[in-house]
Amino acid sequence: MRGLDGPELQRQVQDSHEQLFRLRFQMGMGQTEGLKKYRNLKKDRARMLTVLNEKRAAGEVIPEQPVAAPPVLEKKKKKRRFLFGK
Repeated sequence: MRGLDGPELQRQVQDSHEQLFRLRFQMGMGQTEGLKKYRNLKKDRARMLTVLNEKRAAGEVIPEQPVAAPPVLEKKKKKRRFLFGK
């Protein structure tokens, strides 16, 4: 990872962020196969972020790329039913 340049590392961090979202979604659906992958991916992402921060501290100019948030799933609104009235 240390051999990669800043923008490439940032792209990989973005990809791992998206993969983490997908794995969390799968685990929420009851597929526990992704737990080991999830843990390893979190560690790899932390390593990438550490290398990026080291490069920034060394004075390398790395353009900031905004991290796209994963899509938010909307919850259905529950209809409220009252005992009295309409």
